[in-house]
Formats: sequence, structure tokens, C-alpha cells
Amino acid sequence: MAEGRNQTGAEILLAGVSKHYPKSIALDDVSLQVEPGEFMTFLGPSGSGKTTTLNLIAGFTDLTSGYVEIDGKRMDDVPVHKRDLGIVFQHYALFPHLSVLDNVTFPLRQRKVAKQEAEARARAALLTAGLSGYEDRAPKELSGGQQQRVALARALVFEPKVLLLDEPLGALDKQLRERLQLELRRVHREVGRTFVFVTHDQEEALTLSDRIAVFNNGRIEQVGTSKQLYETPASLFVAGFIGESTKVLSADGRTITVVRPEHGELFARDTEVGAGRPAIPVSIRQAIYLGSGWKYEVVLPDGSTGVVRGPRALDWLSGDEQSAWLSWDPARASVFDAEPGEVADAVAA
Repeated sequence: MAEGRNQTGAEILLAGVSKHYPKSIALDDVSLQVEPGEFMTFLGPSGSGKTTTLNLIAGFTDLTSGYVEIDGKRMDDVPVHKRDLGIVFQHYALFPHLSVLDNVTFPLRQRKVAKQEAEARARAALLTAGLSGYEDRAPKELSGGQQQRVALARALVFEPKVLLLDEPLGALDKQLRERLQLELRRVHREVGRTFVFVTHDQEEALTLSDRIAVFNNGRIEQVGTSKQLYETPASLFVAGFIGESTKVLSADGRTITVVRPEHGELFARDTEVGAGRPAIPVSIRQAIYLGSGWKYEVVLPDGSTGVVRGPRALDWLSGDEQSAWLSWDPARASVFDAEPGEVADAVAA
């Protein structure tokens, strides 16, 4: 978590939390501590348990076992509206017949806040969300990104200690989504609340988060900063889910070495690779110019594909496909043990 931030958020504690259904297990014995004022992201594929966990924190779903604490208080019998949570969904759920200002003042009116104070706080929330001057517009007059920012202002206006965001940018196009990611980071730093954000988009998670909890099959595989997850993944799943990589199967088929694109290096076959560096023969399938550098797609001996990136073009490369050596620094790679079935799945991924 960043230092020097105005932290007014609450701690969230999940202790042995599980959610079982008659024919499936959505969440299995998950424990996690979210620090006050932290931006925590739940990341994982569909069905991994991330949204179920958010719903358990909110109180939308009942626990099978374990417990949730918010700001040091157990939430066992506390209903949703008494948990001091702001909630933003992918669908904005704005009132179409109300102006922007009235939409944002709505939570305050529900809490019997005086009209003048409610309007002042709503205008301040809209200013934080970058929507000052839009108070009198109807939701239908706003773009999708503007509507999402109104929803954010409405969730923040009553000053909850925790803000839950369930894939709030998922319905937006890529360019707008990236712009609002930066806006969301700015808002988080300004208000100092605890943000819990759900997404399946790894790039979004890496951009936004203080820490990320990676979910898989109803469990948390690893919790860490973007740098920790990318550079020191705790499992083969995390290594494959976070960022691009090349997975090299060992000769005995029981370990996989994961090499990040920027840590691999390609050499011509008639070139001697440095001592102490592993190397395998590959075929370069295609070279792609990215502006900031080059990306090479390679085919490994087992038929799987990998990726290598570099700042400069390979001056010895000619033609659409060419044999080469793929080498890497062992100190900058991750090695995992795996059962044969897991190895086959990982290499195919």
C-alpha cells in the first residue's frame, strides 16, 4: 500500500470463508486481510470465486462457514444497508427520471441528510469524479463513461469506509476503459477509502491495484503486488494467468520453467550461447513490430508457442520462419513441479 495517503477506509478480514451449494463449491476456505485505505483487486477467470467473495463481503450472499469482519466488527447478522459500503456495479443503475445531481444526492436523502448539505456533498463528489458542471443533465444525455462516474460519485457521497466495485468498467470500450482506470486511481488516492475491485482483466488489475488476490477454483492462489505476482509467481496458474510467458517443459516432463517475454533472448543457430545459460531450439513463427520494440512468436520442440520481446530487431533474421536458440537467465525464470496432467494443460495454455 502506498505511503502518505489519507487513509479513512476500513480493514476487511475474511476468516476461513466458504460458500457451498448442493452440487458445487463456489468458495472454499478463503482467508484474506485487506488493509485500511488499500486498493485490493480480486482477479481470476469466470467461476473462480472472486465475485462470490465480493458478495459475501457485501452481505448479498450467506456464508456456509467462516466469517467476515469490517472495521473490526463481525458481519454475521448485519444486513447490507448497515455495513457502511458503497457499491458500484458494471451496470450503472442510475435513475433515468432524475438529474445527475439528484441521482448523487439520493443516498443522502435516504439517510435524512438536510437538502442543502446533501447538495453540497453531492457537488463535491461530482467534482472528485470529474463531473462538475453536469449536475442538471439527465443520465441519457451522458456517455457510458460519464454515467459510470455518476455511479461512482453516488457510491462515495455518503462517505462509506469501503467501496466495492464489481467489474465496473467491463461494458466500456478499450480506450475509455483505460482512461477511467487512471481516473479511478486518482479518486482512490484522493478519498483514501478501502477499494475492493473485481475483474477478470489482468492488465486492469496490474494498473489499478496496491495488491491483487488471484482466484482459481474457489481458492486464492496468491496475494501480492503487481511486481510480486509477475516476477515471483507462487504457482504455475499464477505464472500463466498474469502476463505473457513461455513455458519450457523439462526433459523428464515433470517441471516447467516459465520465462517472461523480456527475459528470453533469441540467438541464431550458428551462434554460441553464453556459458551457464540454458537454451532450446525453436522456430520463429513471426516477428511483430510494436513501435516500442519487437515481439517474436516462437514454436518450441513440444509444439507449444512462446513469446520473446526485445527493443531491437534481430538483424540476422530473414524470411517468415527461421530456426533459432531460445535462451534465458535461470535467475530470472520460475520453475514449477507439476503432475503430468497439469503439465499438459499448462503447456497447451
